[in-house]
Amino acid sequence: MDRDLVALLGFVGMFALMAVRVPIGIAMGVAGVCGFAALSGWKAGFNLLANVPLSVVTDYNLSVIPMFILMGAFASRGGMSRELFAAGRAWLGHLRGGLAMASVAACGGFAAINGSSVATAATMAQVALPEMRRAGYHPGLAAGLIAAGGTLGIMIPPSVILVLYGIMTETDIKKLFAAGVIPGLLAIAFYFIVVQIISRVRPDAMPRGEAHTWSERWSSLRGLWAVVVLFVFVLGGIYGGLFTVEEGAGVGAAGTLLIGIVRRRLRGPEIKAALIDTLRVSSAIMMIVIGAFLFGYFLTITQFTQKAVAFLVGLPIGAYGVLALVMVGYFILGAIMDELAMILLTVPVVFPAMMQLGFDPVWFGVIVVMAVTFGMICPPVGINVFVINSIARDVTLGRIYRGTMPFITVDVLRLVILCAFPALSLWLPSKLG
Repeated sequence: MDRDLVALLGFVGMFALMAVRVPIGIAMGVAGVCGFAALSGWKAGFNLLANVPLSVVTDYNLSVIPMFILMGAFASRGGMSRELFAAGRAWLGHLRGGLAMASVAACGGFAAINGSSVATAATMAQVALPEMRRAGYHPGLAAGLIAAGGTLGIMIPPSVILVLYGIMTETDIKKLFAAGVIPGLLAIAFYFIVVQIISRVRPDAMPRGEAHTWSERWSSLRGLWAVVVLFVFVLGGIYGGLFTVEEGAGVGAAGTLLIGIVRRRLRGPEIKAALIDTLRVSSAIMMIVIGAFLFGYFLTITQFTQKAVAFLVGLPIGAYGVLALVMVGYFILGAIMDELAMILLTVPVVFPAMMQLGFDPVWFGVIVVMAVTFGMICPPVGINVFVINSIARDVTLGRIYRGTMPFITVDVLRLVILCAFPALSLWLPSKLG
């Protein structure tokens, strides 16, 4: 059978399974095994199915994912997210749109000890959204803000998506983490600007909060010592050469647990709940990784990857024209696919092409992650929007999506700026040598 036709049928089959609500990891795995069997026989297909899952779940490099997720789960159950929001509210709450800015700042702070966008959005939806609604904020705007703020979880280090990108492309994860810092801070600054514009155009949608005394403001910072210690210890240890990224993730999880126990925030029930949350999220991620690897082996034997790379490199539109085309492709895929599936499915194709076109692998990693974040808050399958809707049932999906639109606009602007000025991403990594 013609390999190009089989590759096409593989994609059609995968998307058809997704359309009938088959989990993405299973859809990719089924399409990959069946496609591989169609070309190499069912014995080879079943051998692939027997070997790939085991190799994935026993891969030491991938152990960093559940460890960072566990670190975030302990931090959330230990109340660190509430302390971050309380400090932001004390310092910014008296301003118009102050609670919104406090929410963005808290999302950024929580992202620094948690590598998941979904976890950041879910946690802050429970902490900040009720406070904003009690203060009279427009429900859709407040929910949309938190959905957008949640995307900081995969930009500001540590980031699960950047880890996966680094493993797949053999790019230095420490440099990727460093490259995400300035774009993450730029995102926070742009979100602040959007909040200020909305609060002036629609003052009823983002009213002022209560003012806090200077004593209360300084007092609110005392609760942040745990977040600062974790961030400095984990990332400082990684960049200081005390331990590897994988070891740093484990040390971070253990440190968060220890701090929670010492502060009497983590007891038996909370620890059990954090472990269950981590197991649930990690299992879902690993299922997607396994499915993507199975589908990737199928694409390899069809030679689809090589042909796609040759096609992209050969387009007569220049390097940045190809980059723009790839970004449009990510925007389209983001509307129908999970962000992990997008990374795992597309990076093996687009990364070699981008390298042949002369782009820096660290910079491209940041650009890819930014492109992926659009899909997390864009209709019709913005996972962050669905997560927040599951927590605030009375705020419809449509209202949340409309609330995300101003933030998506500045995200596009941020992407253009980072494409035009790669040094914004590469300055910190260049200091690592």
